[in-house]
Amino acid sequence: MRLGASMRQNRFSIHVACRFGASFWRSYNRSVYSLYSLLLLLALVMSAPWWLLEMLRHGKYRAGLGERLGKVPDRLRNPAAANTIWVHAVSVGEVLAISRVIAELETQLPAWRIVVSTTTDTGQKLARERFGAGNVFYFPIDLPFAVRAYLQALGPKLLVLAESEFWPNLLHWARLSGAAVAVVNARVSDRSLPRYLRFRKLLRRALQNVQLFLAQSEEDARRLIRMGAPAERVQVSGNLKFEVKPPVRPPIAAAFAAIKREENGPLLVAGSTLDGEEAMLLEMFRQVLLRYPKAVLVLAPRHPERFDVVASLLESSGVRCQQRSQWKEEMPIGGGVFLLDSIGELASLYEFADVAFVGGSLAPRGGHNVLEAAQFGTPILVGPYTENFRDIVDVFRDADALRVVTAQSLTATVLQLLEDPDERAALGRRAFEVMRSQRGATGRTVSALLELLSQQGALGQTEMISERRV
Repeated sequence: MRLGASMRQNRFSIHVACRFGASFWRSYNRSVYSLYSLLLLLALVMSAPWWLLEMLRHGKYRAGLGERLGKVPDRLRNPAAANTIWVHAVSVGEVLAISRVIAELETQLPAWRIVVSTTTDTGQKLARERFGAGNVFYFPIDLPFAVRAYLQALGPKLLVLAESEFWPNLLHWARLSGAAVAVVNARVSDRSLPRYLRFRKLLRRALQNVQLFLAQSEEDARRLIRMGAPAERVQVSGNLKFEVKPPVRPPIAAAFAAIKREENGPLLVAGSTLDGEEAMLLEMFRQVLLRYPKAVLVLAPRHPERFDVVASLLESSGVRCQQRSQWKEEMPIGGGVFLLDSIGELASLYEFADVAFVGGSLAPRGGHNVLEAAQFGTPILVGPYTENFRDIVDVFRDADALRVVTAQSLTATVLQLLEDPDERAALGRRAFEVMRSQRGATGRTVSALLELLSQQGALGQTEMISERRV
């Protein structure tokens, strides 16, 4: 009798301890998320003057302000959509990378609705063009009232985040809503890793809400695990950006095809340039003009708010300049700079470049995506600062498929390539071959997402996973 009573007492004690422990951790979680929300709100309030100034000066963040604050637009409300997938892609690069995944999911889940959120205006514009305005919205700020409004309105069965969008409240409330959560094309840059590790305790709890991490590379997978992602949930699927679709040709592409046939000088394209880089590129172009008087430099600043600043720099430089916003097709552009002060046209112009420079890399800003140029077999130059695209650039460097230049070697490298058409063509071919050899990430990503939905019981009997390779 005493032994039985003792065992019952022990079981009761264990039961009480477990319930107390669970209650403690629930209370602790609430406190942590409440503190995070309070700090984020304070940061937003304190930085409000800066946000207002950016709105007034450049019009940034003004568009979709209500949506960012949790006001769900009527165009998103669709009572007939029983099953919904919410995909978040920050900007243009992420929208391009995730487009083929969305297309394959729509093919394999025809009865499902897929909605897409973006953070930037340029990403929003591209997403609406690709997926329809009725399925696209601005990403809400990471405060409970804002994210819960969208989760309640959309009721997603799956939340897909592209690259490195680890927002604690969104992840927390998505899981509480019953949605499965996946991070695809996940990467952790050299610059971001120390910051993530500094807040590892908070981040580890947030990452517990994610059921699937699909990393771009083995190194990204290791970094995710160091940050607190459960190792058994981390897979390597490859980089979706290697499978970016060729851009839809805008009208300017046809005009440049004609210019390429008629002009005698080489065409250089410098894309996604940042402050400080345009001056270096202008100095290089002056030297090119001495040998090739009909050469053209297409200069495409990364940020639209800098268009006017760069236009002023060109006007004071003494180099002949034509702005895209004022240009008509009959106007000659040979022997000068063509300022691409437009959005959505850069990618298509890489096709016509004799040499392409991808910016954000001569200035210490981490670089930009080289794949838009590589898909056309265009010879590519980058500066030494490419840590934001570490894995992509490493693959190209290992295959001798791009050249890394400094401010001092830029001019000599451009002239050497212009004077050696065989080497220029070989460099472009190697870039194209790298693109072709890296494909397959889309199929692995789609298969993993469908498997996750199946494990969560979100796929019905009529929605069995297709065995077709994507």
